[in-house]
Amino acid sequence: MKKDIHPKYKLVTATCACGNEFTTGSTLDSIKVEICSACHPFFTGKQKLVDTAGRVERFQRKYAKAPKPGTKKAPK
Repeated sequence: MKKDIHPKYKLVTATCACGNEFTTGSTLDSIKVEICSACHPFFTGKQKLVDTAGRVERFQRKYAKAPKPGTKKAPK
């Protein structure tokens, strides 16, 4: 392995657009991110399901009628 070709890995402060700061490891001097776990809708629980033209309800109705896995269909 060649010596002195790898960048130095150090602890840096990452800053989010919402103002949250956290420490992480990187080869960069500082990190700026647009979204983090403190403001991301998935992690905050404020995520909304966008339903266009009733697709979710149509999917639920379609598969509510389907037989459960592992059950046999009744003979005709």
